[in-house]
Amino acid sequence: MKIDIIGDIHGCYDEFKELTKKLGYIWNHENIPTHQKERKLAFVGDLTDRGPHSLKVAKVVSTLVKKKLAFYVPGNHCNKLYRFFKGNKVQHTHGLETTVAEYEPLTNKEKQEIRKNFIQLYDHSPLHLVLDDSKLVIAHAGIREDLIGKDSNKVKTFVLYGDITGEKHPDGSPVRLDWAKQYNGKAIIVYGHTPVKEVRIVNNTYNIDTGAVFGNKLTALRYPEMEIVSVDSKQPYLEDKFREI
Repeated sequence: MKIDIIGDIHGCYDEFKELTKKLGYIWNHENIPTHQKERKLAFVGDLTDRGPHSLKVAKVVSTLVKKKLAFYVPGNHCNKLYRFFKGNKVQHTHGLETTVAEYEPLTNKEKQEIRKNFIQLYDHSPLHLVLDDSKLVIAHAGIREDLIGKDSNKVKTFVLYGDITGEKHPDGSPVRLDWAKQYNGKAIIVYGHTPVKEVRIVNNTYNIDTGAVFGNKLTALRYPEMEIVSVDSKQPYLEDKFREI
């Protein structure tokens, strides 16, 4: 199994396209990336929000997953967009407002297609993926060893938001415990959610969210080679978005 796992894209479509080309993917006539050597892409969630082209990213990933050319697990921003598309009352904050601003001017037909495809993507995706005979686990915000392979509200909260305590930082973001420091399992866990300047490798866990939407870079981890491949972000750099866990 050969997979290229991409960190949180957050609507950074140009960086996504550049990264896949750097990884050896060719964008075909359907405007999706495919690989000659049967490699597949995988996504750790948070495809949308904050960046300039969220709907384009969501469309490509939806198409890839539908054609079984990629793996995907949802992130917390994916969950919020899903609830928006389902008609639930959600606050248009923390980045959702940028995706909604792209969505609202579209024709009803375009809206219906995007909404249908994203709901289908989300509905048919597991909360976390266990791949390659349990050697590899992909989860948006990570996962504790005792929760791997399980499906419950506790698992859902953990994989979407991390090991949250219920407390808040001064900027309103949740305080999270450093679950990776306690991890001692054999499976490699690849995740994102918390932006880091460089890929954070702790106890067989890899945080590959290198803050593309905050002006740093978009990163992929090649499996099983465990090679890190990145491209620079075209977004404005925001230093305060990178904090120690």
